[in-house]
Amino acid sequence: MAHRHLTDAPPHRRLHVITWGCQMNVYDSARMADVLAPIGYAPTADAGEADMVILNTCHIRDRAAEKVFSELGRLRLLKLARAQAGGRMILAVAGCVAQAEGAEILARAPYVDIVLGPQTYHRLPEMVAQASRAAGAVIDTAFPAEDKFDHLPQAAAPQGLSAFLTIQEGCDKFCSFCVVPYTRGAEQNRPEAAVLAEARRLVAQGAREITLLGQNVNAWHGAGTDGTPASLGRLVRRLADIPDLWRIRYTTSHPRDMDDGLIAAHAEVQQLMPFLHLPVQSGSDRMLAAMNRRHTAADFLRIVARLRAVRPDLALSSDFIVGHPGETRADFEATLALIRQVEFAQAFSFAYSARPGTPAAASPGQVEEAEKAARLQELQALLREQQAAFNQACVGLTVPVLFTGPGRHPGQVGGRSPWLHPVHLTGPASLIGTETRVKIETARTNSLSASLPEQERACA
Repeated sequence: MAHRHLTDAPPHRRLHVITWGCQMNVYDSARMADVLAPIGYAPTADAGEADMVILNTCHIRDRAAEKVFSELGRLRLLKLARAQAGGRMILAVAGCVAQAEGAEILARAPYVDIVLGPQTYHRLPEMVAQASRAAGAVIDTAFPAEDKFDHLPQAAAPQGLSAFLTIQEGCDKFCSFCVVPYTRGAEQNRPEAAVLAEARRLVAQGAREITLLGQNVNAWHGAGTDGTPASLGRLVRRLADIPDLWRIRYTTSHPRDMDDGLIAAHAEVQQLMPFLHLPVQSGSDRMLAAMNRRHTAADFLRIVARLRAVRPDLALSSDFIVGHPGETRADFEATLALIRQVEFAQAFSFAYSARPGTPAAASPGQVEEAEKAARLQELQALLREQQAAFNQACVGLTVPVLFTGPGRHPGQVGGRSPWLHPVHLTGPASLIGTETRVKIETARTNSLSASLPEQERACA
């Protein structure tokens, strides 16, 4: 799904950003808009009227590059129309597809003006100036020595009641199927002071929930404010001291980095929400070794047991890949067995697809597409059962919901439960911006409906 991002720059030029991928890409797109705001780029929801269009891309999903080229073909027509009308559209491709396939983008789409990787968007004003002066394209997919976060403006457009904050980027794990180490580079950790300062700015702008982001966010070990290395557990505790920050989340985690301090934070920090996305990928130790995950199924189960011991209401989400090269039916059955034992509130699952340059792409034992599709269907049916059971178990509970905006229907408001469900109810707009206890009435596939308890209804 594409997310569209706007900025509050003076209305001299118009900027349109299209984002694919994870929350980190959503955060990056917002910061690109912040970088361009001082040179006069203002928001537009219409790509056809934009002076600059940025495609912020993701290389994780299947056929990611082809989706980018398809969108570029559409934008090429808009760019030509602008030129015929006497204007100019700067067209930029950013993100992980740009990092991995920059030369291919320029070969297949020579009308692209700028190609930039995830680590260089702080240089966008300079790139725009170069593109405006030069006839050729500007490409910057380096891994610069300087930290991009040191060069981003402190001023940023408000993100709303729920905000993202990147604290860690890159990956040193080198899972066999993953392109992230090649597109995002090695792990980089922002200093504790910088994270806390940005969190305070977000709260001052109205954020009441902050989600900490990183490719391996629980591997974060930034320089602490006291000169010692800090851990994510300690950072969560420091964030919880910020007045008016009601909720803290983090994603995405790796089982190898769930340390004692972070597990203890789940027990002791009220603001840390009882929802954890912890990708396991497979329940087969043979496949986990082939994936270079460096944990076993038993390791994962021990972590889950420890987390649930300290936080019994914790809901778990995960990622699964079926059909990784060499996966047998027995390996797949081991994954199903792990899912049945853990019981997930939600999960993301995919059939393996080769990524050029990754070890698994050249591995023997590639699984037939039809078999991968059949296994994925079977796995997803089990996961849907578990998600439905978890949602149904919420019916009748009275839970706090952070209301973030109007619902889809007139008279409705919507928000999120502690377990990240979308929740909607018929109620006054005055609920928006509050965390209010509501009674869950109905469970749907991906959301919950609720009502106000009598005392809350009377107050409203």
